Order: sequence, then structure tokens, then C-alpha cells
Amino acid sequence: MTPHPGPPLPFFVYGTLRPGEANHDLFLRGRTTAEEPARLPDTALYDGPGYPYAVDAPGGEVRGELVTARPESYDTLLTALDRLEEYIPGDPRNLYERVTRPVLRADGTTTPAWVYLAAPRIAAHLRATGTRIETGDWLSRG
Repeated sequence: MTPHPGPPLPFFVYGTLRPGEANHDLFLRGRTTAEEPARLPDTALYDGPGYPYAVDAPGGEVRGELVTARPESYDTLLTALDRLEEYIPGDPRNLYERVTRPVLRADGTTTPAWVYLAAPRIAAHLRATGTRIETGDWLSRG
């Protein structure tokens, strides 16, 4: 995906970028104006090697946070998150694809956000043999 036309989008994070997780402070501390609980409809969450994958799944839901970057940090944060998620536009070796999806806020409103979903080949493998996190919440994985 190419950067979204128009104003910068928030990010929906559901794994190691959530508050209290390993990458939150490394990547988000000081670069955000807001972090709020949110849900990503029509997705399922799968356990990965130390981090999760979200996969399109009608009727499913993933829990996470909607993160709004500081305007002056947006471009560097987008670049840093693409690097963290090993996302390069159009690269068939990607682990994740950065896409826009409607995210549901706690107040019931929706907003478009960037989300890193499992790349198609990873998603197919997870659907076939992966371990689904039934709660849709990485923090409840046990």
C-alpha cells in the first residue's frame, strides 16, 4: 500500500506496540497525542513467534489501541513502524501488509486507521495451521 492520500491516519496496534508491551516505549513514547482502546472488526488474531498476526475474518474482532501520532512525528513514525513490521510496499516477502481499515472506538464511532495485517501467504498458513487467540486480545494470551 502507498501512503494514504489526505491527512495522516492513526494506527491501530494490537500486539507488541500496546502499552506495557516490548515495543510500545521504543516506538511510541513521546510520538503520540492520543492512545485509546479500540477494536478492529472482521479480523482474527493468531499467535506468532513472540508477536501476533491479525488476519481478515468476517465476524471476528481484534482488540487493541488506536494511536494518533504527533503531527511532527508522523512521517518518522510511519517509517519506523514499516521497518519494525518488515513491510516494504509490493515486496512478496513481507510478513505484514499495511492497509487502511475502519476501527471502532470505545464510544461506538469508527475511524479509518493504518493496521498491519498478516501478508497473504502468512495469513493462508495461519488459517490452515495457526493458533488462534480466541479472545482477540494479545494481552489475554496467558
